[in-house]
Amino acid sequence: MKKILCATDGSHSAQKAVDYAIELAKLAEAELTFIHVVMPTGEDVSHTYFWNSNVLQAADEQIQMELHEAMEKAHQRDLEPVFCTTVPGHNIAKAIIDYAENNDHDHVVTGSVGRTGVAKVLLGSIAEQVISKAHCPVTVVR
Repeated sequence: MKKILCATDGSHSAQKAVDYAIELAKLAEAELTFIHVVMPTGEDVSHTYFWNSNVLQAADEQIQMELHEAMEKAHQRDLEPVFCTTVPGHNIAKAIIDYAENNDHDHVVTGSVGRTGVAKVLLGSIAEQVISKAHCPVTVVR
């Protein structure tokens, strides 16, 4: 394991995934990248009356703060190298999988909210999609 990709969105389960990915990267002496999939994209926002540049900027600032916090946690554990990235995408799982494959990551860490029953059927599971379609091992943290 040389390159780990950790998906984060600021949720409670994603924060657990961040902590786990940091420890895993330390143990494996691997490079760690945090990824946040931006949805809606800037292109989406430009075609609607409901968003404006202030709202888009506020959303971007929130994402950057979440990535910065993940990066700080990694640095507090003396982990190097650590990277952060954002990618646009309507299909979050596909964006994570594509980034991992295109950038030669050999492990993905993601959180899971653990939906069951009807909620899982109606909403799907990003973690489940990543597991079923990723080219590499995936660790789901709950």
